[in-house]
Parts: sequence; C-alpha cells; structure tokens
Amino acid sequence: MIGRWDGVYFAVTLRSPEHYVQSPNMDPEEIRRLIEAGFSDAIVEVTSEDNTHFEALVVAAEFGGERPLARHQLVYKCLGTLVGNEIHALSITALTPDEWRERSGES
Repeated sequence: MIGRWDGVYFAVTLRSPEHYVQSPNMDPEEIRRLIEAGFSDAIVEVTSEDNTHFEALVVAAEFGGERPLARHQLVYKCLGTLVGNEIHALSITALTPDEWRERSGES
C-alpha cells in the first residue's frame, strides 16, 4: 500500500495477524546445551531476565586465531534458526581458555 503524509510518499507492507504472533520463549539452560553441543569441552554460561534477550559467555579452544565476528558466527551456527525467532537477542562474549584465564586473574 502506498501512502502519503505531509507531502512525502511511503510504502506500507500489510501482514496477516499470524505474522505478529510471538514465538515461544527459550530457556537459558536449553540454549546452553545447544551451544555446548557445538563445541568440544567448552565452558558455557547463559543468562536471561526475560527468556527473550540472552547473554552468553562461551569459552572454547575453537576460538583460537579467530576474529570476534567469526567467533560469534560459530556460536550462531550452534543455534541455527532460533536466533532472530525464539531467541530475540543474544549478547555473546566468546573467549579462548587463555583469554578467560587472563580475564579472571589466573596464571
């Protein structure tokens, strides 16, 4: 549908009500299990206050030599199509074991 407001034309996409039905919420524990399944011997912690917006700490040797974007992509790969659907937002901290030890003050 094309509309006009204050002399400016704009396009509007009308969608059926089913489009706006929310997906079921995810549980942080379920997300943790999915991420752990994609890595060997990873430390994974996932938290959420509303089961829609999540924070994940992932410590995995597979991140060695990878840039932050590639690390995030490895985590997203574990979650597949859940990201952007059941998982509305995911903040990721992705570290190697050495980086984690350095941050936590261990030698």
